[in-house]
Amino acid sequence: MNLEELKFPIGKFHFDPEISNDQLKLWIHTIETFSEELEIITKSLSVEQLNWRYRPEGWSVKQVVHHLADSHMNALIRIKLALTEESPTIRPYEESLWAQLVDGLNNDVSASLKIISGVHGRWTQVLKNLSEEEWNKMYFHPQHQRLFSIKEGLGIYDWHSKHHLAHIKQALFNNGKFGSV
Repeated sequence: MNLEELKFPIGKFHFDPEISNDQLKLWIHTIETFSEELEIITKSLSVEQLNWRYRPEGWSVKQVVHHLADSHMNALIRIKLALTEESPTIRPYEESLWAQLVDGLNNDVSASLKIISGVHGRWTQVLKNLSEEEWNKMYFHPQHQRLFSIKEGLGIYDWHSKHHLAHIKQALFNNGKFGSV
């Protein structure tokens, strides 16, 4: 595998603005079931395995789990801002720096798994109750200098969930081949 394949094991995200209701349902299902899937794959990992990287100079499994908690908290907040304000500007954050903070390097991922479970539960509740008008509400992302609809945001986080789950599987499949934190 080359570095690009290791970085993007499921490929890069591509958005088609013609989203069917069936596609939205599939994406909501990902959000609804992701925390359980993540729990299953991480529950019996040793500290050594949690420290394995998914690619050379990449994050460890534990950093990926902690990142998912950080990122998905932000995703829910972005959607709620879009639902309650007129095209709000969201606040980006330096995810690579967050991954180096003490909580991003913690070998105990249980708190992050609880956050992910709670956030995904609330996120699913919001998503399942959106009107057509609400699906099209927008937020402005200053890093990308453009508006994102809630629909597009959901597509991104469907991909994001699967993308990082693939990273964890990749790290485990390669048995520490890429080093550890």
